[in-house]
Amino acid sequence: MMGDYDRRRLLTAGGALGVGALVAAGVSAPAQAESVPCAMNPSAPYHVGYVVPDIERAMHDLGRAVGVEWNPVRDGRLGDWSYRIVFSRSGPLYTELIEGPEGSPWDPGEGPRCDHVGFWAGGIDTCSRRLVEKGYPLDFDARPYGRPWAYHRMPGLGLRIELVDISIQPEFLQTWNPGGATMPPLNC
Repeated sequence: MMGDYDRRRLLTAGGALGVGALVAAGVSAPAQAESVPCAMNPSAPYHVGYVVPDIERAMHDLGRAVGVEWNPVRDGRLGDWSYRIVFSRSGPLYTELIEGPEGSPWDPGEGPRCDHVGFWAGGIDTCSRRLVEKGYPLDFDARPYGRPWAYHRMPGLGLRIELVDISIQPEFLQTWNPGGATMPPLNC
């Protein structure tokens, strides 16, 4: 059994190990986590997002390899960009696949890739501002398009962190996992 000290050491090393590795290893937060702005609790990420040029192929490959079951693919639009999106049926940790056009936030020009880790934010404006203040630049902001989420570049992880305002969690659950449990937001 892992004690609070061991969990804290692993959480501190989370940047080196990767948040996904901590979640996959089943590491939970200490019973009384320290209150730190935008403290990342390993139970807080709710999805890992992949940009793919062929969503059906990616669904087939991941489903066949490890048994991921998928919801139906949905079409979406953000500004001038049309895209296709799907989430795994179970979670958290959900798997998200996005097929977007060139020039979009999900440009597949570099081929398929792990693109971001998604976190619910207790207030998108506050959380996004604090990440910028800590040196994690805003990479794409969907708020001007009427969507409460933003991507921040995390150079040490080689991917982006997606902050999604907790206000849309009920809609997410209704769409992708009806009856699914609510998930905690970051403490910003």
